[in-house]
Amino acid sequence: MGENKRLMLAGEWYLPDDEELEEASRRRADLCAAYNGTGGEEMPDADGREWILGELLGSVGEGVRIRPPFNCDFGSYISIGARTFINFGAVFLDPAPITVGSDVQIGPNVQLLTPTHELDTERRRAGWERAAPVTIGDNVWLGGGVIVCPGVTIGENTVVGAGAVVTKDLPAGVLAVGNPARVIRKLA
Repeated sequence: MGENKRLMLAGEWYLPDDEELEEASRRRADLCAAYNGTGGEEMPDADGREWILGELLGSVGEGVRIRPPFNCDFGSYISIGARTFINFGAVFLDPAPITVGSDVQIGPNVQLLTPTHELDTERRRAGWERAAPVTIGDNVWLGGGVIVCPGVTIGENTVVGAGAVVTKDLPAGVLAVGNPARVIRKLA
């Protein structure tokens, strides 16, 4: 394993312009293109779609449905629990692990983002970045257009309203809305 990949996986500052990481990204691009070219959910070759997801993602639970297009950075650092549904246009940037629980509902155009960039202008110009994991608990519902920022954990049974930007952890069993997302009430 190369130095930049080691640093990336450790959550340290790394340079993504690296041959090893670019090779993994090319592999991901080919698999995403194949998956996104499969058409709608009712396509005749559902086994082919499952095979592609199995090759692309770190782990995929039984009964997972992802409507294309779906895009990610690497794929291999994404785990999705059983019976989770991900609607059109999802973007999961995964230089750090993304863990999605079981029975999760993810609306269209949701973004789960683990990378962050350097605030120092010279280091940012040089391309330095690092990543922090994103974790989505079981039975969470993310409304359309939700953005989950690096390092965020959303507790089980939580609902995040459409268009919210989640910048901090959310506890289990709450409704959160807005930019930045804030808890407006507990759910029964």
